[in-house]
Amino acid sequence: MRLALLSDIHGNPLALDAVLADIQNQGEVDGYWVLGDFAALGYDPVTPLEKLVALPQASFTRGNTDRYVMTGDLPIQPERVLQDRTLLPQVIEAARSFSWTRGYLSATGWLDWLMNLPLEVRLTLPDGTRVLGVHASPGRDDGSGIQSTHSDNQLERRLASCEADLVLVGHTHIPLDRQVGKRRVINLGSISNPITPGLQATYALLDANEQGYRIQLREVDYDHEAVIKAIKSSRHPTPSFLIGFMRGERISSSDPGFFQAGRGAEKPKEKEATNISKQG
Repeated sequence: MRLALLSDIHGNPLALDAVLADIQNQGEVDGYWVLGDFAALGYDPVTPLEKLVALPQASFTRGNTDRYVMTGDLPIQPERVLQDRTLLPQVIEAARSFSWTRGYLSATGWLDWLMNLPLEVRLTLPDGTRVLGVHASPGRDDGSGIQSTHSDNQLERRLASCEADLVLVGHTHIPLDRQVGKRRVINLGSISNPITPGLQATYALLDANEQGYRIQLREVDYDHEAVIKAIKSSRHPTPSFLIGFMRGERISSSDPGFFQAGRGAEKPKEKEATNISKQG
């Protein structure tokens, strides 16, 4: 069996199209897992949803930004502004962005679909490997997620009760392949809003049979200038924020933005991902 594993689409159909084309170029797949953050923080919240739900044997989980759209929560809580007034512009920017996305999805009838997304998906591979897919970390769609800067002890605690041998996540937008005790954890990176130097979309292919499984992390180029043009014509309320990702402005920044729950990005101290294949 073969599964395509994606996360963090962020309303970018151009990046998604490039990844779906790369998947087809690698041969047939039996299904898709898409681990959240579908629509928000992107110029076109609906088109990626239409493309994804049309995929055969597709399973989905919610991400933190999907929840923010549905509930009105913000990644930076407004009360924090009382302690730190420098956060006020970020709170305003976040509120405008998520409100715009909610209105877009409400007008096109997608809110119920987002509301019914599960927190996780599970599968047992032919060799008995138990697989968990979740947006950030077991039991959570937000927080710091799974990062290379986390110690083995930190990750062991985070994974302790997950009842899985292979854990698949997204959220941080940084690909990672890490063995933690008896568990393996794979961060898929992101389709859009890149914060890695190459600015590629990243995803994974999982091949499995009775003898075991193999995961290939892949990088895919797409036309960032075309995305910037689409952002400018979309009437998104915070275009400069979105364009910053496409121009690589979030890579060296100490704060990649509110898409990561209002916290600063932690620079990796080790090589993030192994077995990466590039597609140009």
